[in-house]
Amino acid sequence: MLSSDTRPIGVFDSGIGGLTVLRELAVRFPQENFLYLGDTARLPYGSKSPSTIRKYSEQNIHFLEKQHVKAIVIACNTASSQLTEREFDGLPIYNVIEPGSQRALEKSSAKKIGVLGTRATVNSQAYRKKILELHPQAEVFDQACPLFVPLAEEGWDSDPVTNLIVFRYVSPLLGHSIDTLILGCTHYPILKSAISRVTGSAVELVDSGEAIAHWLDRDFTEGRLGKNASQDERTIEIMTTDHSAHFTEVAHRILTPLTPHSFRVVDL
Repeated sequence: MLSSDTRPIGVFDSGIGGLTVLRELAVRFPQENFLYLGDTARLPYGSKSPSTIRKYSEQNIHFLEKQHVKAIVIACNTASSQLTEREFDGLPIYNVIEPGSQRALEKSSAKKIGVLGTRATVNSQAYRKKILELHPQAEVFDQACPLFVPLAEEGWDSDPVTNLIVFRYVSPLLGHSIDTLILGCTHYPILKSAISRVTGSAVELVDSGEAIAHWLDRDFTEGRLGKNASQDERTIEIMTTDHSAHFTEVAHRILTPLTPHSFRVVDL
């Protein structure tokens, strides 16, 4: 293990949703540097074909490799459903499916677990397969929520329209007596308040940032990843593939109290 590895951790998503993961990781690991890539020119991924999602994800990884990151977090459930490797070109890769599945099973006493996701994530059955692999007796109920990402991207997390749509998507899952609900898209924690109003306190919510943070913490401890022991101020850089003043505005709101050091547009 390196005594100090100052290289940043790369995080990517199709848009703003992965910022919920970035915030969780940056708060949990205040000494680490982070590079975030939002592929805003090609969002959303959730409506794309599996082969296209895989191609875009590999392009994002190759770009972050060139930025000399020490690990990559796929902060996108849709991309995670198509890229499940734990290493890519020798670089540690973290996707959200397995950590989220494990965390849900840890929190669920009845092993009745609901999954909210994009159409691509739900169609891939990635969460269902992983949960049943880890616990064959579990019951999994999923629901595609294609309107959630546009609502989150628009910043309508507290709009009355959002409350109605959340109720429409979530209420069928409650009919199965679930006790745990996976927010199977990194955009969905932006709508967490609206979702929890529908589920009530009896249902545990699992989001990707918290789940991945547990895995990174383990790998820092076990030496798979080298910690940044530098005394220099850490940096958080935000990159997008298309310019958007709206993205910058929403990013500041999601990342509060963290302050990104830079925003820039990049070409993959």
